[in-house]
Amino acid sequence: MSGIISYGSYVPYYRLQRAAVTAALGAGGGQGTRSVASYDEDTTSMGVEAARAALSAAPSSRPDSLLFATAVPAYADKTNATAIHAAVGLDESVAAYDLAGAVRSGAGALRLGLQSPGPTLVVSADIRTGLPGGSDEANGGDGAVAFLVGDGEPVLAELLAVSASSAEFLDRWRAPGALASRQWEERFGETAYVPLAQSAVTDALKRAGLTPDDVDHLAIAGLHARAARRVAPTLGVRAEAFAPDLTPVLGNTGTAHLGLALADILDRAGPGEVIVAISLADGADALVFRTTNAVASFMPRRTVANLVASGNDTLPYPTFLTWRGLLDREPPRRPDPDPPAAPPSFRGEAWKFAFIGSRCEECAARHLPPQRVCVKCGAADRMQPEPLADVGGTIATYTVDRLAYSLNPPVVATVVDFDGGGRFQCEMTDVDPSSVRIADRVEMTFRRLFTATNGIHNYFWKARPERGS
Repeated sequence: MSGIISYGSYVPYYRLQRAAVTAALGAGGGQGTRSVASYDEDTTSMGVEAARAALSAAPSSRPDSLLFATAVPAYADKTNATAIHAAVGLDESVAAYDLAGAVRSGAGALRLGLQSPGPTLVVSADIRTGLPGGSDEANGGDGAVAFLVGDGEPVLAELLAVSASSAEFLDRWRAPGALASRQWEERFGETAYVPLAQSAVTDALKRAGLTPDDVDHLAIAGLHARAARRVAPTLGVRAEAFAPDLTPVLGNTGTAHLGLALADILDRAGPGEVIVAISLADGADALVFRTTNAVASFMPRRTVANLVASGNDTLPYPTFLTWRGLLDREPPRRPDPDPPAAPPSFRGEAWKFAFIGSRCEECAARHLPPQRVCVKCGAADRMQPEPLADVGGTIATYTVDRLAYSLNPPVVATVVDFDGGGRFQCEMTDVDPSSVRIADRVEMTFRRLFTATNGIHNYFWKARPERGS
């Protein structure tokens, strides 16, 4: 039985109120909010957060391969999936591949994972950007989702059928290196997508031996909102089966949107329910699932609804433009940071990417970063690896630094005491400096510290206030 073994969702902490765009520019914007990746996030770091959530919910299952889908990869030429592979601590034998450059990659990666012979971790992430005042800016969103899929394991949702319709037509495109995408006239896209979606769904339901009346949940994802709205009532599915629309509160998260909609359905679904998930992007993909009894007892790290509710919608519009590189502001009068060097990063992969410390076998003292000689008892080379990325902690002390440069000043530096021992100094993120207090609970999150002038991203871990689970 092939299907979904586990899943995890990630939505950034920050939201931009669409009304803030209208207030600043006198046009654009609209109602509601969109999710915004922080200045220290990219598609890779968000993919790590979603993958961590999926794997933590199924600790006994480990993937044989990893697929990472995004329309906005942090690197070209270099594989981005390997950073996710390292950050979640997968074995060296686990293959990691990118499916990058197109929104349809999200649906394609999920389909490939479901049809793979072994367990596969499928991660999708996207950061949607448009020109100031444009519809893509207001209606886009940022987020990530991960699914652990395969057969031979108890699954939450069994895959019943898949089908696809492909066609070459110019709906949405972006030249390599361009910031914003362009779209052809909307009526043309609607004309192209509707019959493709109808064909894919009809074929998928036929393969599954089902009718539209059997569908309990219907999710349609696609950057062409008009086509998505037009498709739903033409499929013969009951209106009460239509999944809640996430775009008013999160925006359209592109490559990740199909997965987030599917995760939101699984958060609420009961056993024996039929789910049809449709992606509209350069054609149509339809996936049909039936939930099993296991879905009733599954506990995701955070539901999509929880992530939506825990956001901060006070992000100023100029800050959003700065983070997106659309507002060129005065740089700091300080030397550029030194880029991380490849050899030491490779040697310290377990610490830098997976946040693995060490514990002394003699006295059980925990060390961050990992050490060869115990600072407590002096024992040499008596250490065991100690994964700490999922270990919570409390703030022992902190400093609010208003002189250090940051795209989101001031910088909050904190000393964290980890549960079970160990202390580490690091930067905080997703935090209101005025609300930080000693003894506050924090958790670790994988972030991009900076990008050097030669294009090297320096990934490491920061602390953030615990988000509700």
